[in-house]
Amino acid sequence: MKIAIACDHAGFALKATVVDTVKQLGHEIIDCGTDNDTEKVDAPDYAAKAAALLTGKQADRAILICGSGIAMCLTANKVRGVYASVCHDAYSARQGVEHDNMNALCLGGRVIGTSVVPMLVKEFLTAQYFNCGNYKRRVEKILALEKNF
Repeated sequence: MKIAIACDHAGFALKATVVDTVKQLGHEIIDCGTDNDTEKVDAPDYAAKAAALLTGKQADRAILICGSGIAMCLTANKVRGVYASVCHDAYSARQGVEHDNMNALCLGGRVIGTSVVPMLVKEFLTAQYFNCGNYKRRVEKILALEKNF
């Protein structure tokens, strides 16, 4: 898969671990920035770059990192076709894909440390949407809301 990775200055400390983990899992990286933690930048600018890659089908999934994960998540979810959530535990990172068709994982660089990142990234990238029964029905309701608002 092609994975878009974006962060702001507050998420930069986790970025290298995310990139290393994605590569170790055999996926291709599309780096949407930022490239340092010294210049203060705005999370929405970088989340929008990754979201555009998802909706344009140049990326299969995205991993977005800011201080809390929230600014990235809020921004990404404004883009039609992007389904992002903050996940700081393995269950949510996997279940968000399997049950809810999540395609963007948001992480908080000031919330979690690098030791949990490989587990979260692996769970997110190895999970597949169930696309049946209750899961499909619920995702279709989300898609209907997105279409009507």
